Amino acid sequence: MDRTLKEHYRKKLVTADEAVRVVKSGDWVEYGFGICGANEVDEALARRKDELRNVNIRCDIGAWPHYTNMADPTGEHFYWNSWHFGGLDRKYYNEGILSYIPMKFHELPKMTKEDCAPTNVFIVMVSPMDRHGYFSFGAGAPSSWAAIERAEYVIVEVNENMPRVLGGNQESIHISQVDYVVESKNPPLPTLAAAEPTDVEKKIAENIIDNLYDGCCIQLGIGGIPNAIGAMIADSDLKDLGVHTEMYVDAYLKMSRAGKVTGARKRIDRYKQVFSFAMGSRELYDFIDDNPGVIAYSVNYTNNPLIISQIHNFVSINACIEVDLFGQVCSESVGTRHISGTGGQLDFVEGAYKSKGGQSFICMSSTFTGKDGNEVSRIRPTLTPGAIVTDPRTAVHKIVTEYGIASMKGKSTWERAEALINIAHPDFRDELVKEAESMKIWRRRG
Repeated sequence: MDRTLKEHYRKKLVTADEAVRVVKSGDWVEYGFGICGANEVDEALARRKDELRNVNIRCDIGAWPHYTNMADPTGEHFYWNSWHFGGLDRKYYNEGILSYIPMKFHELPKMTKEDCAPTNVFIVMVSPMDRHGYFSFGAGAPSSWAAIERAEYVIVEVNENMPRVLGGNQESIHISQVDYVVESKNPPLPTLAAAEPTDVEKKIAENIIDNLYDGCCIQLGIGGIPNAIGAMIADSDLKDLGVHTEMYVDAYLKMSRAGKVTGARKRIDRYKQVFSFAMGSRELYDFIDDNPGVIAYSVNYTNNPLIISQIHNFVSINACIEVDLFGQVCSESVGTRHISGTGGQLDFVEGAYKSKGGQSFICMSSTFTGKDGNEVSRIRPTLTPGAIVTDPRTAVHKIVTEYGIASMKGKSTWERAEALINIAHPDFRDELVKEAESMKIWRRRG
């Protein structure tokens, strides 16, 4: 490594407690995405609780412990705001010391630069500096540079376990663009266990697999269905698949190792697997480390419907909580109880449909078991009061349950209702027909 770079590094190297001295009462502090969020630096900031008031922290899937939340259950000293909820975000939301910020994911960099309260301090976990003086954002590059461009101070928390992920764009930062370097104790990165698919989820996956073909470019969400699809693709005869996704998960690892992913038929980023952030197993992080075939982009590229639409035969596969008979999809709340966020689902729903030969699938089991032990239909006459519409009926393409696929595009309200009732659980179909009749969206044929 160049001696000058080493000297720059040495001059900027401080302890976590020294780094957080730049935070003032009333500041907005932004953390990197997911597993690239602050850990030991947040812990150091928590130690300043009695000195600070009204410090707002913005995160996106806060994967590390929220030390500042734990130190201040009142929210008077530190208050968190999340672009998308992970499990810890939900916990502190329920305790009243964290709020949700609505967004469409591809717009996040623009909102960060133009619409949000300006970032005073940006803190991100990175891989060690390379011989050229760059730190990689590793498993989370969605919008770091948008925050950096507005920040008064930039702090990097170095963790030797963070993979070095190639670009792409905006996937790294140079030592000259950093104010403080904090060397962590190198804790293991948070992992996300792959959900084992149920028999119902496997059936849903089968319905989708039957609609895939050689050369498709795949975007997968999170959960049992994507894992089932990844396993089935790995065992299938499909070939020359492409990958362009916001979230890189273990299902892609299975597909890659089975030789199904080449990217040979992609019109852009040919031969490359493109993602914006990764969450999964340690094995997944090892796979993306210094891998020229897997590249990271900012989310205003990966999730931009105009970019997605340029890739022929694009297939988007995501999950939801419930759907109403008009075709409105809720994927982020149970009534008024917030669960996750809009994220990039709508981005990919719109982009995939605009792709030549593209398909967008929204998946769900036909029923779930309620708190009283009774089965409840996920296909409802109208959404649960207070439920957030993630995908408007005008955008939705195909909805999938274990009973089949309902295509929404080009259908009138009664045709939509009929198609959705046909993939509802048989025990609920007669009741749904009656509800559709009362809402004037049912037409008996013949």
